[in-house]
Amino acid sequence: MVHNLKRPEVLAPAGTLEKLKTAILYGADAVYIGGNAYSLRTRAGNFTYEEMAEGLAFARSHNAKVYVAANMVTHEGNEKGAGEFFRKLRDIGIDAVIVSDPALIEIAITQAPGLAVHLSTQASATNWETLEFWKNEGLERVVLAREVSLEEIKAIRAKTDIEIEAFIHGAMCISYSGRCTLSNHMSLRDANRGGCSQSCRWKYELYDMPFGEERRPLKGKVAEEFSMSAVDMAMIEHIPELIEAGVNSFKIEGRMKSIHYVSTVSNVYKAAVDSYMEDPEHYVLKQEWVDELWKVAQRELATGFYFDTPTENEQLFGPRRKIPVYKFIGEVMAYNEDTKIATIRQRNHFSVGDEIEFYGPGFHHFEQTVEEMVNEDGESIMRAPNPMMILQMPVKEVVHVGDMIRKKK
Repeated sequence: MVHNLKRPEVLAPAGTLEKLKTAILYGADAVYIGGNAYSLRTRAGNFTYEEMAEGLAFARSHNAKVYVAANMVTHEGNEKGAGEFFRKLRDIGIDAVIVSDPALIEIAITQAPGLAVHLSTQASATNWETLEFWKNEGLERVVLAREVSLEEIKAIRAKTDIEIEAFIHGAMCISYSGRCTLSNHMSLRDANRGGCSQSCRWKYELYDMPFGEERRPLKGKVAEEFSMSAVDMAMIEHIPELIEAGVNSFKIEGRMKSIHYVSTVSNVYKAAVDSYMEDPEHYVLKQEWVDELWKVAQRELATGFYFDTPTENEQLFGPRRKIPVYKFIGEVMAYNEDTKIATIRQRNHFSVGDEIEFYGPGFHHFEQTVEEMVNEDGESIMRAPNPMMILQMPVKEVVHVGDMIRKKK
């Protein structure tokens, strides 16, 4: 029986202006970006104010929203200038800021009135009393800790009406709510101020260390070097449960991921959410959605903490499933309906004879063999060697500007 038919927002990462536009074109209802300060992804292509304004104008033209992550832990002095920063975001028209540090939350509320504030997952909100506290402080939404189970979400929703945002796809941090100091100790880069070097994903040797004896390396005696890293999350098989639990926003991780990833994952979750909302009683999980997510997977996929505490099977060591690797090779810039010729901007190498796949918003997919290519000078070429070169090629089905092309490695 259907208990909650409120459509959840599909919220995609946007590390650059190009990714912002791609995510929205491929179905995202909202995107989250980083500014040039207070973000936890200093190596992402963080936005200038001018880029924010451009991205916001694009989002508005597609009825989408833009949030800015300002989720760092502020050490003494880091908060300077935050009031001006938040006021600027408000005046640009940003829909909300995502914050974890209480000082920054207070500054945003008091010095930039009118700017909506969302609580970051870094704040580890795991119970309804915590959500009510932040609601009373003036926040509109809480991004739950990734350690919260589905049953706990149901219990939380029964006690509070503040908006709930939950991660449904992407990388999982090995530490609680991303609050880790491994990077600080091992590479002098502060993970909680945007400099994480992902020490958990490094490979480590194992040693036998009998008491009173020298350590003995186990290299060659174990399947592979040890990592303390988790597999990625994918909740595509549980969309109805998440909607019924009352989650308002489905968050996809990955501000540093490629436009191949952003377009594919946004496309999948948009399709799944739309399908459920159109006919909840007859909703069926489509295998093509699952298959599509594996085309951009970097690790194996699991459900995180939603149904149980993860076991060793959700960690990255031991024998693993072989993941099919697809390479993003180009995007459609134009299409001539009369000649059935597409103009392509190349992103990675491919050649005549390669099997490639076109895909676009709304799950328009088809595969074909590259039969011929012509460069900008009209010369026939066998291989597209230079990234960002413009070329033309015949296509067997109609394509549209913004459609992507990939090739299985």
